[in-house]
Amino acid sequence: MSYLTAAVVLIGLLCVFNLLLTFGLIRRLKQLGGAGAGHAGPPIALRPGSPVGEFAAVTLDGEQVSHDTVEGLVGFFSAGCEPCHKLIPGFTAQARVLGRENVLAVVAGEDAEAVEALSPVARVVVEDFEGPVAGAFQNTWTPALYLLGSNHRVVAAGGRMEDLPLASTA
Repeated sequence: MSYLTAAVVLIGLLCVFNLLLTFGLIRRLKQLGGAGAGHAGPPIALRPGSPVGEFAAVTLDGEQVSHDTVEGLVGFFSAGCEPCHKLIPGFTAQARVLGRENVLAVVAGEDAEAVEALSPVARVVVEDFEGPVAGAFQNTWTPALYLLGSNHRVVAAGGRMEDLPLASTA
């Protein structure tokens, strides 16, 4: 009987030890950036150094844009996309710094609110989800951001303004 009591006490102590280790591990994961680990970023096909494909589109202002006329900041947004709407204030702030001619915003679907916010600071193209600009960037996700150099190659890409090496607007 004493062996049985000793075994139950030993198993109990092991369970308590295991529980303490589990709580410690959970706390450590939260401290090490559980929030950062949750942001894997959008599935972006064009990585830094990649050339942008050929495309031609017309902005809402009637301006022709193409592979040859776009450099600077390019953002992809879509209708009904909550993260897109959260990104727009930071995007527009950076667009004001860069100048309208250096910013292209592509809105997929009908989103009057996004178009209204983006139009004063960016050249805006509204197209289907599989439009020519999205095809040239091989873009299948929103929000997606690209920074293009003068050689029409991707300098940086990501899903947040922090992913791009841009000067702070603060």
